Amino acid sequence: MNVPKIPLGDWVDVLVKWVTVAFAGFFTFLTTVIEGLLNIVVDVLSAGPPIVLIIVLTLLVIYTSRWPLGIFALVSLLLIDNLGYWDSSIQTIAIVLLSGLFTIIIGIPVGIWCAQRKTVHRIVTPTLDFMQTMPAFVYLIPSILFFGIGVVPGIIASIIFAIAPTIRMTNLGIKEVPKDLIEAADAFGSSSSQKLFKVQLPIATPTIMAGVNQSIMLALSMVVTASLVGAPGLGADVYRAVSQIDVGKGFEAGLSIVFIAVILDRISQNLRKPAYEKVIKKKVVFSILAVLVILTAIVTGVTKETAVKKGGNRIGTQTGYKIIGIEPGAGIMAQSNKAIKDYQLDQWQLQEGSSAAMAAELKKAYNQKKPIIVTGWSPHWMFSTYDLKFLEDPKKSFGAVEDIHTIVRKGLEQDAPGAYTILDQFSWEPADIEKVMVDIKDGTDPEKAAKKWTDANKDKVGQWTNGAKAGNGETINLVYVAWDTEIASTNVIAKVLEQNGFHVKLSQVEVGPMFAGVANKSADGMVSAWLPSTHAEYYKQYKNDFIDLGSNLHGTKNGLVVPKYMDINSIEDLK
Repeated sequence: MNVPKIPLGDWVDVLVKWVTVAFAGFFTFLTTVIEGLLNIVVDVLSAGPPIVLIIVLTLLVIYTSRWPLGIFALVSLLLIDNLGYWDSSIQTIAIVLLSGLFTIIIGIPVGIWCAQRKTVHRIVTPTLDFMQTMPAFVYLIPSILFFGIGVVPGIIASIIFAIAPTIRMTNLGIKEVPKDLIEAADAFGSSSSQKLFKVQLPIATPTIMAGVNQSIMLALSMVVTASLVGAPGLGADVYRAVSQIDVGKGFEAGLSIVFIAVILDRISQNLRKPAYEKVIKKKVVFSILAVLVILTAIVTGVTKETAVKKGGNRIGTQTGYKIIGIEPGAGIMAQSNKAIKDYQLDQWQLQEGSSAAMAAELKKAYNQKKPIIVTGWSPHWMFSTYDLKFLEDPKKSFGAVEDIHTIVRKGLEQDAPGAYTILDQFSWEPADIEKVMVDIKDGTDPEKAAKKWTDANKDKVGQWTNGAKAGNGETINLVYVAWDTEIASTNVIAKVLEQNGFHVKLSQVEVGPMFAGVANKSADGMVSAWLPSTHAEYYKQYKNDFIDLGSNLHGTKNGLVVPKYMDINSIEDLK
């Protein structure tokens, strides 16, 4: 069909930009509130040694769900502490509890409103359908622009993703209250509020609690997704293990999430009718628990001392002593941590997240002319889009200029000699790749951007294909990491291979799986190995299981990047 494309994406972008500017004050206020509440919850959960919270949670599980599950809770929490995931578990529990609190505060009133007003129900139902079926990753994109990188967008996305069961089950529970009870309440002259709080809600409580339980479980399922925008906790540990192909750590972190899920599930399921309610009234137990939480919050708030006194560095004060990073398993993150140690930047925190989250945070700060420090590399489209500079690195924490290498599986030369030759001869300049990257950034489909470049640079393409045997439809599986440089280069070499008779399959993976895939021959090759430092660990691990065809691009650079409007030139200035 030749019908022009509806610019829906452009409309959404314009709307998001307008909302970001128009409600900037509200978003700042909400961010401050959520971060403040989260810090309070974390401080309360972290008060005292881990054994204190372990005992409290064990007793709570025993009271609500009987002693066998209490033993399971005790053993599992001790195991989490032994494995070294206690601090991450505290962060995860705090995020889930705060997300669950907001789903209750928002979800139950909306569910009641839906039950009482058919018009509201007709509007809310399709909205909930949209919220539940839309991929959770999509929520993260505007959340980053609204709230910045960190835990807040993760919590907001968790609330949006998890709130639907609470609303639906509250609506359902109230609607299922027998009509004869409602008629009886009306006969006795009950007001609307009396019917709601003395008849409908008490009868609907089991259904409502089932919805709350499901919302808590959904919020917990979002912890890994939330780590993509910098949310701390077990999700970040899982994400780091996946990117590094660390099966052991991935299993440990995942098992910790399972343990927490089981404990929170059983507690939330049995809050209404605890197993030992006949022994101790639940009002007494929950009152004692509430008093302990409030007193702990007050004590920690009064006695808490900042370990590092901030304010001595002007740039640090302006940026909140945060360096905006990317994926936790990326080589540049290891280099950044090394720089923090080398330059003794003890006050500074490297914020984990993703490349997309970093780019979104940079865009937001740049448009508002605010100070920001990000982990950056060149070539990258952001240097063509924004006026940026690398901070000088006199201690060489980020190493020298790097190359990007082409790596293929063993046996490719025999199985597809033409493809091997093309990959071996593939080589271009930073100026070449930046042209493709800018086109992709401006909205051109990567495949079309690659074709545009190959059509305009036939001489260079001819050098790559010189002497290469034409293919006969053989499938060449190329893997790449979702960095802008690798999206551009992989699509270009794929287009050249296709033009020479090969069928190319592209697979986007994380860095660790990219190297492992070529090493175990499930992938034929990649043009994305940053050496000698960025991907050094992966290269060292798998170097005997693949063939390194050498550099395809020289002149890459890693480091800390800031906008040129910032009055800072060296990493040493961050002290």
